[in-house]
Amino acid sequence: MRGRWAQGLEPRYFHWIIKDRLAASERPGGFARNHRKVRRQEELIWLAGHGFTHVLSLLDSPHNLHAYDEAGLPYEQVPLGRHDELPQRLQVIFRTIAGWLDVPAECVLVHHEEFGDRLLGVLGGYLLYAGLVEDPTHAVQIIERLSSRQLGAVGREIVAVTVDERLKR
Repeated sequence: MRGRWAQGLEPRYFHWIIKDRLAASERPGGFARNHRKVRRQEELIWLAGHGFTHVLSLLDSPHNLHAYDEAGLPYEQVPLGRHDELPQRLQVIFRTIAGWLDVPAECVLVHHEEFGDRLLGVLGGYLLYAGLVEDPTHAVQIIERLSSRQLGAVGREIVAVTVDERLKR
């Protein structure tokens, strides 16, 4: 391959949450019926070429995990699960991200099936967990600004669970 195709394609809805350290996107290759194997491979090439050292999948199913192995990208899957499982799942998700980011050279992509409220709520919660912001309203505003999306009730609820459960590093 030559030219820009050899460099892969940026994942859909790719956004930095912490510049050059923590990013989020839709599942590489797209979600559900829109998923394309070729696109997934191109996006994984892009991630590897841009220094990503880990992928965190929040999917409930093992979709894409074999592709990360094939691409040589270390990954972890921590299913976000049901609403009643959020306190326990968020704790594991936040610890996983924080553990990776404790190493200065690490660069992490977090994804869910689609780039939506559940993913963005987790990232807003992570900002609180990591102590990067103190106020949940501020965490929501930052995520909305970074993602160019308004956070809906589901995302705000995930941020609220982070506060209510006192999930802090």
